[in-house]
Amino acid sequence: MKKLYLSELDKKIFGVCGGLGEYFDVDPTVIRLLTVVVCLITMILPCVIAYLIAWLIIPQRQENQ
Repeated sequence: MKKLYLSELDKKIFGVCGGLGEYFDVDPTVIRLLTVVVCLITMILPCVIAYLIAWLIIPQRQENQ
C-alpha cells in the first residue's frame, strides 16, 4: 500500500507537490502548474491555506521506511 509523504528529493517549498507527484506517479511539475492555475482562479488565499494545511498534515518519510 502506497503512503503519501512530503518529498525530500523533489521539493521547492515544503515538498507537498513533490510528494503528491510521487504518490500519484505524475511529474511534480504538472502538480505545481495545476496548483498555480488553481491559485490564480481562486484568488490565491484559499490555495495558500490548503497548501499550508497539507504541509501540516502530510508526514515526513522516516529513515527506517
